[in-house]
Amino acid sequence: MPKMPSYATFDRYLAAQSARNRPLIRALRALVKRVAPGLVEAVKWGNGCWLQEKEPVAYVYSAPDHVHFGFLCGALLADPRGLLEGEGAYIRHVKVRTRKDIDARALGALLRQALRWDRASAVAALRPRARRAAPARVKHARPARKA
Repeated sequence: MPKMPSYATFDRYLAAQSARNRPLIRALRALVKRVAPGLVEAVKWGNGCWLQEKEPVAYVYSAPDHVHFGFLCGALLADPRGLLEGEGAYIRHVKVRTRKDIDARALGALLRQALRWDRASAVAALRPRARRAAPARVKHARPARKA
């Protein structure tokens, strides 16, 4: 398995991406700064991320022909426009192929929703409900043996 690339800063992550995807990542970065200026940029798992109190909220992943703008609690987000993709338990993303795909209003609404979830409450909300314990079997006393 190839080693995941490591970048010291978001700027270095950005510089290492393809010329095709850099403008898309810059536009998403600007969107995040406008909508959630308190988020901190970082690099996690080889991808650009935005953190709230050290917890990842959103990320950007650069694929060869598009960029993912994703949310770690994406499965919890209301998505009236049907932009989010993914089938995992938690994460959802929007595929951005061109700047026209960056709908600031819709992506901003998703980001604002994502800000409301911390990791612990998101995991708890998404965890499958524990199966109800089967009722304990009642042990019936055996009738006494006749001598």
